[in-house]
Amino acid sequence: MTESERSRVVKSGAIVLALTLSIFAASCKKKVPPPPPPPPVTNTPPASTSGSNRAVINSFTAEPSSIERGQSSTLRWSISNATDMSINQGIGAVQSQGERQVFPTSSTTYTLNASGPGGSDSRTVTVTVSTAPPPPPPSATGPRLSSADMLQQQAQDAFFDYDKSDVRSDARDALTRDAALLKQIFAQDPNFTVVVEGHCDERGSAEYNLALGDRRATSAKDLLVQLGVPADRMKTISYGKERPQCTDANEACWQRNRRAHLSPGQ
Repeated sequence: MTESERSRVVKSGAIVLALTLSIFAASCKKKVPPPPPPPPVTNTPPASTSGSNRAVINSFTAEPSSIERGQSSTLRWSISNATDMSINQGIGAVQSQGERQVFPTSSTTYTLNASGPGGSDSRTVTVTVSTAPPPPPPSATGPRLSSADMLQQQAQDAFFDYDKSDVRSDARDALTRDAALLKQIFAQDPNFTVVVEGHCDERGSAEYNLALGDRRATSAKDLLVQLGVPADRMKTISYGKERPQCTDANEACWQRNRRAHLSPGQ
């Protein structure tokens, strides 16, 4: 074997040995396991998200909380994070802050409901209604008005148009109330009598106004008799223009003087 042949043989053996060592080294390497799969994705929001959107009633009061029937109480409230708010007892939907005056006729409980995306809240207040005590009965021993005082304080004048003695509608109303008063007075005082006075304004002569005043007094008495007042408990008198209510020279004053007036008899 020549030198060149021996060299080729050596090179071929070296190559075979290198390949053998390479295959052996690759077979000894440890296999790496694959990475774990990612966790599944869910749509559940964090716990803190729902809590922040829960409706909260900060305050709900009734002032005053105790009233008497016929009085009022004021409801006041403050709400956070609510989209739907209402009060029962017929009040209905309300804003997040406000007040409402209520007039319960009996003790009543009001409920405030509030709801939002994250939850709801509810609060109640009660308004207690008490019945006012009845007024004390009039004292049986208290002073009673005399018949003359009742007539002077409660009787109403009947007014007439200028130069007229017929009873107009407002005078009829006044005399109707006077008739009821006179019946009451006569029932409690059988000896009481009444004078129906006739009066005129300043215009015209004294003689003419005396006659006109007499006609006015007579017209008033006749209506009272028609309304059931005993005629024998009344008499008439005319003062003409001698006893005016006022002395101003204008229609307002003259109207006050054209009247029939009731006074106690002598």
